[in-house]
Amino acid sequence: MPLKSRYNANFTGDVTYGNKVVEGIIELAVKEINGISSLSGKGVKCEIVGEKVNVEVFVNVLNTVSCPDVAFRVQENVKKTLESMTSYKAGSIDVNVCDLAICGLENA
Repeated sequence: MPLKSRYNANFTGDVTYGNKVVEGIIELAVKEINGISSLSGKGVKCEIVGEKVNVEVFVNVLNTVSCPDVAFRVQENVKKTLESMTSYKAGSIDVNVCDLAICGLENA
């Protein structure tokens, strides 16, 4: 006798995400990028408008990398991660470079 599933395959309910969940996903996506030293004090802000999420991140970047390259990779990774982990589409993704982290001065 085949086992019956407790879940209905035709279920079409909605999944909702809290802002903190979406911000956490975005924060993890930002921290995955090489060249990011840390999030700045403001961290991550997101605004959910319908099916789109507008994102603003504030980061500190290592002084050994190109800021435009790092910002572009942050945008790409946030978009990919957000769209693969949630049902939302990425809207605008603004990356604000707030500071440069100087590295390599430990022995100076």
